[in-house]
Amino acid sequence: MNFFVISDTHGHLERVYDMFDRLSEMTTDGKPIDMILHCGDHLRDGEIIGERLAVPAVSVAGNCDGCRKRDFRVVPSPAGNILITHGHMEGVDYDMSALRYLAQENGCRAACCGHTHVPVFEDIGGVLMVNPGSLTFPRDGTTGSCALLNATENGFDGGIYYYENLFGEKDRKKSRGGFLRGMINYSDRF
Repeated sequence: MNFFVISDTHGHLERVYDMFDRLSEMTTDGKPIDMILHCGDHLRDGEIIGERLAVPAVSVAGNCDGCRKRDFRVVPSPAGNILITHGHMEGVDYDMSALRYLAQENGCRAACCGHTHVPVFEDIGGVLMVNPGSLTFPRDGTTGSCALLNATENGFDGGIYYYENLFGEKDRKKSRGGFLRGMINYSDRF
């Protein structure tokens, strides 16, 4: 079973459609993408994408959706359950531990989140942690990323896919920093 994992689209969907079309041709088992997992920011984007592509979609709310309580879904797969959440309530900006515990508490072998706009595809404590990054506003110096997750009875595989690797390096955005970086850049002007 193949999952197209995206997050932090913030209403900008063209790159999502580009990546979906390209990755549909590249699945590890040669089968089509079975489901879209949208890890928040914006909740409605996942529904719109699923309707347009005629593929089932599971979406959760993120911090930009006005989400004030923990919103997560558990999706069954041949490799085990997958937890879908945005991650802001689990503090994924700092540490993946709370997300891993939430996944384990809900009997999940994988956890997909967003929020940081930085991709992750790593097994942490027996739980595959997947953050697809963002195709819209990446914060890792790339032109955007998403994930493809393949689930079989033998487990999970897949990875992170970068827009520039599949479509060239057009529209590379400058990596954005936080408050401290802004202060340093500001002080360099004097």
